[in-house]
Amino acid sequence: MTSALPPLVQACSGALGSAAANAVSYPLDLVATKLQTTTSRRLRGLHGTMLLLKHIVDTEGLAGLYDGLGADTASTIVSNFLYFYFYTLLHAIVARRRGSTNTSLLQTLKHSLTAPTKPVLLGVPTELAVGFIAGVASRAVSTPLSVVTVRLQTEGGDDDDDGEAHPATASDKAAAPLASQRSTAGQGFFDVVRRIYAQEGLAGFWAGFQPTLPLCFTPALTLLLFQLLSRLHIPWKAPRARQSAISAFLSGASANALAVTILYPLLLAKVRVQAARSRRDAKGSATSVTDVWASALRAEGWGGLYQALGVQILKGFVNQGVTMLVKQRIERGVVRLYTRGR
Repeated sequence: MTSALPPLVQACSGALGSAAANAVSYPLDLVATKLQTTTSRRLRGLHGTMLLLKHIVDTEGLAGLYDGLGADTASTIVSNFLYFYFYTLLHAIVARRRGSTNTSLLQTLKHSLTAPTKPVLLGVPTELAVGFIAGVASRAVSTPLSVVTVRLQTEGGDDDDDGEAHPATASDKAAAPLASQRSTAGQGFFDVVRRIYAQEGLAGFWAGFQPTLPLCFTPALTLLLFQLLSRLHIPWKAPRARQSAISAFLSGASANALAVTILYPLLLAKVRVQAARSRRDAKGSATSVTDVWASALRAEGWGGLYQALGVQILKGFVNQGVTMLVKQRIERGVVRLYTRGR
């Protein structure tokens, strides 16, 4: 647990923190998704990232860097609200049951929902189990929005450049297949929803959910590492309030970077599976986790499983750092208001 506040408060603060972080880091998320789904060898590393950013800005303006932001923010808010709610509730129940076995389960649930629970670090297996269950519950609800977001970020860029004549530089040709063209194609949120339902039915909104369930360990591992890193006492030459803010940002950012690096091949597979329009129209693209891994290994060896890892780590570093920073600030504000009102 990141604080002693009840689940609803932590869920709201986590959701608001994630929304703020998403607005800050979304261009990196957009670029990471496009780089993860491209087959162009020119778009690799820092050069490819800068090339793609430049191409999007040149062709669509700054607004192009936020293509699909609405759907992604909605998905982020729902996912993080549910995750922090379930995580805090389950964590509080386990902690209270360990502290008092005489209390009934119903009474423990009531206290966990309404009363503050002192933050404690459970054993590593228990922490991961609690986080995993919370992750499965939140992912089951938010996956449809995630699928729509990935389609918004990648559709319109399926046609690879086959050397057709057009007035573009070599750099533009490399980036062109990935450029978002939603405005040209009339591509909107409800257009994508209707297309997914028409082609794949309701199951299409949960594309990549079951095979990538192990990714639910990402937030569990991130919060576990965050709690461990937050307990490190690093001397800062700064006021206490600033120390706390810096610690929250760095702990959250570093924890996410470590967790993403460990589980990245699964993350890459999830994005590519969700980006495939359908098995019928995928143009030979991989539509299962094993297909994605086999294709990546054939094309680029083991490095193919970590395509665009650098951008993903940078995005996660900023995103999780801002999330935990804003979450902590909101919760401290709630505590101060509650203290003054007494």
